[in-house]
Amino acid sequence: GMLVQLVVAEVERSDVDRDVDHAGLRVLVERERAGALTLTAVSALAAPVTYKIDPGHTYPSFEADHNGGVSKWRGKFNSSSGTFSLDKDAKSGTVDITIDIASLDFGNDKLNEHALKEPAMFDVAKFPTATYKGKVSKWGASGPTEISGDLTLHGVTKPVTLKVNSWLCKESRGKEVCGADAETTFNRADFGVNYAIQMGFKPEVTLRISVEGSPAT
Repeated sequence: GMLVQLVVAEVERSDVDRDVDHAGLRVLVERERAGALTLTAVSALAAPVTYKIDPGHTYPSFEADHNGGVSKWRGKFNSSSGTFSLDKDAKSGTVDITIDIASLDFGNDKLNEHALKEPAMFDVAKFPTATYKGKVSKWGASGPTEISGDLTLHGVTKPVTLKVNSWLCKESRGKEVCGADAETTFNRADFGVNYAIQMGFKPEVTLRISVEGSPAT
């Protein structure tokens, strides 16, 4: 009788131990699953989002001196394309914009024609596009505040830093829309755009890029 009781007790204890072991295994598996889900969630959050530029709301514009301070020439480009990416968790991003030089618009047809054909200005037949490619170099409370990159204009590529004056992302008509207004000043002579500098025209040009985009599909 005593031997049977000992065997039964051992069997029961073993069953309990096995249950404990199984419970411990379940906890371990659940922890592993939770960890995997957490890692998946973190990876999803960290993935950068690529935005396609909306050409209907993106207008690079510029301001240049006329006649050594007498007045200002202002123009814009009506056609541009490209993308920008944003990783809000990593506080990083990129910009890649292509400008169609033939879409130049001073609001003056004769001036447009002259500026596009003139070799010392845009020379559109030889240089049909301008590009800006850069990366976010400073990040503020609401998003990017500075972009450092390369501007290619008139066949010349030079480093140019854009100051981001405003940045905002919001839901609009069922999709996310992000937009920025950025600007910089550069010397056009650095790009071989030398028109009338010898006549006293100032070479400084202010470039402004207002851009909007939504996630690429």
